[in-house]
Amino acid sequence: MTVLNARTKTGPGFTELEPRWGARGTARATIAAGLVFENVSHAYDGNVSVSDLSLEVAPGEVLCLLGHSGCGKTTLMRIAAGVEQQLSGRVLINGREVSGPKGFVPPEKRGVGLMFQDYALFPHMSILDNVVFGLRDLDRQTAEREALALLERVGLNGYAQDYPHALSGGEQQRVALARAIAPRPSVLLMDEPFSGLDRRLRDNVRDETMTILRETRATCIIVTHDPEEAMRMGDKIALMRRGRLVQHGTSAELYSNPADVFAAKFFSELNELEGIVTSAGIETAIGMLPSGDWPVGSRLSVCIRPHGLLPEVADAKPAIGRISNRRFVGEMDLLTIIVEGLNQALHARIRPGSGLEAGMDVALDTDPQDVLIFDAENAH
Repeated sequence: MTVLNARTKTGPGFTELEPRWGARGTARATIAAGLVFENVSHAYDGNVSVSDLSLEVAPGEVLCLLGHSGCGKTTLMRIAAGVEQQLSGRVLINGREVSGPKGFVPPEKRGVGLMFQDYALFPHMSILDNVVFGLRDLDRQTAEREALALLERVGLNGYAQDYPHALSGGEQQRVALARAIAPRPSVLLMDEPFSGLDRRLRDNVRDETMTILRETRATCIIVTHDPEEAMRMGDKIALMRRGRLVQHGTSAELYSNPADVFAAKFFSELNELEGIVTSAGIETAIGMLPSGDWPVGSRLSVCIRPHGLLPEVADAKPAIGRISNRRFVGEMDLLTIIVEGLNQALHARIRPGSGLEAGMDVALDTDPQDVLIFDAENAH
């Protein structure tokens, strides 16, 4: 058995050290399945939660369902698990209809694992028994052997006889992960699995969890409201809003080519300006910008990421704005810039040492790769 580092108390705050994770590459692989949502709709008491949504997850793919609370992420996941049944549309696993007009396959026969946000461990069962619970098709001896191997992989085999209340939040998350993958599901669904962890633990637990998921090779859907987390974990991201799919693709695709301002705002702070296309370019409060293929007369929403707004001392160029505030935040300076004619201040992120200070008049340029332009009528 792996020797674990014991829990110790350190410093005046008595910070507990988490047990080390087990050896990488030891989680057993499963046979991944493709998952398809086809024109799925759902409602609670007449209130639409998912609306005519179609989405495909390839075998072995990690998909992050991203969106604000109440957008339908968890509902869609519960439909996949069979815990909820949609009003219309179909759900297919490996091409087999598991929910739709042709019938309904109960959750326990879908080969789907579900990991809840609150972990949902059984408080009256030991850690070992919690993991064994999902292995009902095996005899007790075989089930315990499988469970102990998984507990060793997540670094908790030394706590097999403990009960959930004796574990920290990070340790409970590991037990929930072990229980979810124990039956070797072809599809694993995880509902905001890291939201209950403090930042000190979250990055480590998330990285180790993703390593285990890659080892199992299961198709995985992870619900999150954190765009950075989605970008770090997902092969693909599905961004939802009010029950609808806004955009589906890689993190690079959603960041570089957002479908609308809503999608763009999800991945970055934005300075939003009104623009109108003239023969000389896009006329904005900070000057002319290239118009590309937009026809003359078009009204546009011009969005500039803070690190794409480039202020400089107004010497050779005319002053466009004035710095009202500068804040040093480590690797960057945050500038607040007031521009005449704009109701809202602009924000820029620049490297320290520029010499720019509050009270200075500045000219403004932009980095084209951080300027996003949308039709004003269909921007949001």
